[in-house]
Amino acid sequence: MTARDATDSPRHRIVGAAIELLESGGPDAVSTRAVAAAAGMQPPAIYRHFGDKEGLLEAVAEQGYAQFLESKRVSLDPAPEDPVEELRRGWDMVVEFGVSRPELFAVMNRATGRMSDVAHRAGLEILRGRVRRLAAGGWLRVDEDLAAQIIQATGQGAVITWNSTPAERRNPTLLTVLRESMVAAVTRAEPTISAGEPGPAPAARALRAALPDDADVLSDAEQRLLLEWLARLAMDRSAPQA
Repeated sequence: MTARDATDSPRHRIVGAAIELLESGGPDAVSTRAVAAAAGMQPPAIYRHFGDKEGLLEAVAEQGYAQFLESKRVSLDPAPEDPVEELRRGWDMVVEFGVSRPELFAVMNRATGRMSDVAHRAGLEILRGRVRRLAAGGWLRVDEDLAAQIIQATGQGAVITWNSTPAERRNPTLLTVLRESMVAAVTRAEPTISAGEPGPAPAARALRAALPDDADVLSDAEQRLLLEWLARLAMDRSAPQA
């Protein structure tokens, strides 16, 4: 089957119709009868391809993730001149997707299907790649796992807060403040390696970022132990404590 055949398939037409109804009329507009009519089919086609409405919504979420990941990959720079600016651009792109497509974003967040989970993990890998480049350049002030969690939490929190706020009360400054708070929480004003930060933390972060995930020279046990040591050494004692 060619790519064009796939986009013309009944399944693809049904999912496309469901997304259009979702984004124009909200979840209540996505009835099996309405989706079938919009796709030019009979309601039994929905059950034949998706089982029930929940199965259709899972397919909608999968398509949403596919579009989201494609936009992330298009914007991805594997060797950015300024990794901190790349972090800002990536955060802005995620938030823009969520605030411009709130109904689809909500369905994606509720999805529990295997393919949606796979797509979600793929998005996290792109995020971890950005964090890894920050660490390799000496920009991180916290460990990689915490940095990824902060970036993800502030992005999702920004979208949820924006979408749940009445339109007349929305202030774009909120998004800028949240983004810059995130940047300040996970990065330094200057890379610590070039700035000569004393102690082993910057070197540990850089070494951790440079290590491949499947280093053949180490056994699994040795690699786990090395990563644990590096995580301890990489702790930024100057970072704010909870």
